[in-house]
Amino acid sequence: MKLLAIIAAMVFAGCAHHASASPESNPTMPSENAIKFTAGSEEVVDAFEGSFTVPENRADPQSRTLTLRYVRFPATGKKTGSPIVYLAGGPGGSGIQTAKGRRFSLFLAMREFGDVIAFDQRGTGSSNDMPKCRSSQKLEATDRISDAEYARRHQDALRECLTFWKDNGIDVHGYNTTENVSDLDSLRQHLGAKKLTLWGISYGSHFSLAAIRQIGDRIEKVVIASAEGLDQTIKLPARTDDYFGRVQAAIDTQPKTKAAWPDIKSTMRRVHAKLENAPIWIKVMQKNGASQDYLWQRRDMQQTASSTISDPVPLSLLLNLYDSLDKGDAEMLSAVAPFVVDSTEEISFRPMSVLMDIASGTGTERRALIAEQAKASLLATYLNQPVELEDVDRSLVLNDDFRNVPVSDIPLLLLSGTLDGRTYIESQREAVAGLLAVQAVTVHNVGHNLFMASPEVTATIQDFMRGGSVDGRQINVDLPDLLTAGFDLLK
Repeated sequence: MKLLAIIAAMVFAGCAHHASASPESNPTMPSENAIKFTAGSEEVVDAFEGSFTVPENRADPQSRTLTLRYVRFPATGKKTGSPIVYLAGGPGGSGIQTAKGRRFSLFLAMREFGDVIAFDQRGTGSSNDMPKCRSSQKLEATDRISDAEYARRHQDALRECLTFWKDNGIDVHGYNTTENVSDLDSLRQHLGAKKLTLWGISYGSHFSLAAIRQIGDRIEKVVIASAEGLDQTIKLPARTDDYFGRVQAAIDTQPKTKAAWPDIKSTMRRVHAKLENAPIWIKVMQKNGASQDYLWQRRDMQQTASSTISDPVPLSLLLNLYDSLDKGDAEMLSAVAPFVVDSTEEISFRPMSVLMDIASGTGTERRALIAEQAKASLLATYLNQPVELEDVDRSLVLNDDFRNVPVSDIPLLLLSGTLDGRTYIESQREAVAGLLAVQAVTVHNVGHNLFMASPEVTATIQDFMRGGSVDGRQINVDLPDLLTAGFDLLK
């Protein structure tokens, strides 16, 4: 949905000035070129861009070759360790584009501890040579369909897209996290390093945990935030409901907001019930200035909620939308809808994103639990892509062993936000339960995109990287005014 682009823009906004390392003191690796790296803030720093090649599918001796690209920011510290590889979220995020955004200052700060690598994983950013697939399956703006029909159309669309990608010479079995980890080891060899330090968020944490299981002897340290466990690609609906309980507790700390929203769960359920019984007809303005009739249904509301609960500011907008609809006022919906309604009705997929999630999969017991919880939960399963996509081609799904919790004594820092609506704090703790050297830090009143929430986050990462103890540290960030903060997104 389009509002995700607005949230992404928040993540990638501005940064402060930093000095750069001299490339003359950092010789290039194979297939590297010295560059001037320009961030979104228009700051320029010396760096190197490089590439290496890997098989698309290591199980196929005739596999085509992929070229994977990265940017290396040379180390600046006097005593540096292994290269630090940034693993973007998504799946589908670009490490290089992330380095250009709001986290740029953190990329440069991490150079104290070693070369920092902004890595574009296979199928992402500058490492992507695959076309997006737009299927013939449609979700018409005026069509009221059931949840089962919605899932079926996505399955049919994926079948078309699998054929489309295969016809374009793409091996769809090459896009899973185990191949990604093998790419990471190829990067390590390319850099001439004995070990790597991993730094990731969201899917990047999922990737990191898989790497601990697969190539743990080649990993020195790990820093992850907003962790997604190896069996957590599809989130538990009951955990979403628990999250809204934490949201209510946060609301209750602000008297005016508490008076306006005394029970958000009840408000949400009322709105969902109203929309199920009587969807709302609205006009959605398109980029070309024309208006489009759109039937706003209960599922639209759940999907909008799923795309806006990652962080407190978009959450504020969502809660205001629920409140207005609960009062019978659709004016705000007309203002928000252009940001969340896709005027293109055909179901489409980006290959890396959909295939990686399908491959990580859902165990049989967990899937049954998800289905049971979804019957009564606020957002059902709409926090995820349809779990039914796994059934289109079961050969794409990794075996159950992949989803086992990793066991290791590799030092790992886990940063978790109390208002993360994408990866829940309880689930994050479970994701690292088998790791013996975890240091867990809680960041209060922030959500999924927490790296730049406070200077204390950067300081905590630095303390950990220097070998200090940060386990149990609590970082407190001021909660934005939930009654008003979200309206800035509509400006």
